[in-house]
Amino acid sequence: MKHSLGIFAIALLLVGCGSSNQNSTKKADNKVPADPTEYGNTITSDELKDLLYTYASDEFEGRETGEPGQKKAVNYLKEQYIKMGIPSPLSGDDYFQEVPLERQKSPTVELVIKGSTMENYVDYMISQGSSDSQQIDINEVVYAGYGIDAENYSDYKDLDIKGKVVLIKAGEPKDANGNYVTSGSTEDTKWSTGRQELSSKRNAASDRGAKTLLYLNESMLNRFGAYYKKNAESGRAGRISLKSNDTPMLFMMVGETVAKAIHPDVMTSDASKMLSTKITGSITSETEKVSSENVVAFLRGTEKPDEIVIISAHLDHEGIKDGKVYNGADDDGSGTVALLEIAEAFKTAANNGHGPKRSILFLHVTGEEKGLLGSRHYTDNDPIFPLKNTVADLNIDMIGRIDPKRKGDRNYVYLIGSDKLSTELHNISEEMNEKYTNVVLDYTYNDENDPNRFYYRSDHYNFAKNNIPVIFYFNGTHDDYHQPSDTPDKIEYDLLENRTRLVFYTAWEVANRDARIIADKAEMEK
Repeated sequence: MKHSLGIFAIALLLVGCGSSNQNSTKKADNKVPADPTEYGNTITSDELKDLLYTYASDEFEGRETGEPGQKKAVNYLKEQYIKMGIPSPLSGDDYFQEVPLERQKSPTVELVIKGSTMENYVDYMISQGSSDSQQIDINEVVYAGYGIDAENYSDYKDLDIKGKVVLIKAGEPKDANGNYVTSGSTEDTKWSTGRQELSSKRNAASDRGAKTLLYLNESMLNRFGAYYKKNAESGRAGRISLKSNDTPMLFMMVGETVAKAIHPDVMTSDASKMLSTKITGSITSETEKVSSENVVAFLRGTEKPDEIVIISAHLDHEGIKDGKVYNGADDDGSGTVALLEIAEAFKTAANNGHGPKRSILFLHVTGEEKGLLGSRHYTDNDPIFPLKNTVADLNIDMIGRIDPKRKGDRNYVYLIGSDKLSTELHNISEEMNEKYTNVVLDYTYNDENDPNRFYYRSDHYNFAKNNIPVIFYFNGTHDDYHQPSDTPDKIEYDLLENRTRLVFYTAWEVANRDARIIADKAEMEK
């Protein structure tokens, strides 16, 4: 059942949501503005530590999506919000937004090109697609060279691929001087570097509406094909994905045998063209439902309740592997407990008559480690509040450790995305830091050409793609990243405290300023 609210339901929510808790707050003295440090100072390293030693303990079994440990985690978060007296935006004591996930087992595929039968995992491999079984009947393929879509070079220029099958190949062309065409240098770019290349080209085709993408990468197919074939034959559990309202683009990695059967000159020709071909076959899929949920809590705004500020963190981690618990203290236990402390600070202010002018949604999302699934469900399938009413998303994902690159200069945090959609949000962030926390704000990973592509790898991205201003707070990776050694004893709690306060003060300003921040850099709707 969808939780999207109609006009009548919104009105009821804004009038009565959580009245049993929020009616107990004092009436604000409008002549005396609140001092946010009074509430920011309630965020302490001791409380963060107490929370994290519980949340990232072995008891929670690594919090893998859909597993018993994740259920313990969501119930723990619910208990914390009930204890704080912060209600749910849903109904009664229902703090869970159900996220419809499914585990896709390796599909059985038949593929015939111009009468020749191709071998799964050897000639091709499906890595993304609909969970529904389907027949393959293709008569035409669009060849789009390298599948690059950059500002200064695009294989899709004057090419309509909406609803069509597209063939592209790995790599990036170079100019006469041996420099990559998109960067003008010999340094690898996101269009020519392994996993970054794969995701960049897949996203470019998907954004332009391709129905199916055939990606020629012989070396990657050889590397992964045998592994996935072994998994399929052993009957191991498959990939977890989001049951979407939209049909996803079918993504198929292919080798030269398939690509040359479609386009004999694929290795020597870069020019885009339409290809007449005959491809038939079938995809038989088998899935099972996975139970998972986002946790949501809500403070209603005192003056502009229909404008929503979201503060988010992901609640899941890697679970148990080979008998070892992956506790995920930094990733993202640190963000989770930070969000709890921020919520408590805002609730304390509300109890003292200084509730936020705008409403605040505290959003703990599931399935981040599986592909940003919980946040994508919120934005793409079932926003509890209309996205057009969402002012910003402040996303916290790993803020408890020190990047080895910053050794000896520990008072920092990486900020990603703050200036990409809203100049105003970026300036607020800088001002709040200078006024209250004095953390070194490092924008290293905010570079559009960052090969790590962190901007696209945490939950804020699902809001940003909908033109909602975001800030991603991040301490960088370390040797314990996605290892069982990511434990709460390794957290730098004084840094966690100050970074959490920075998010609080930024959220305070965004929620309480007179005018809603403007997304001056947002793309116009197409």
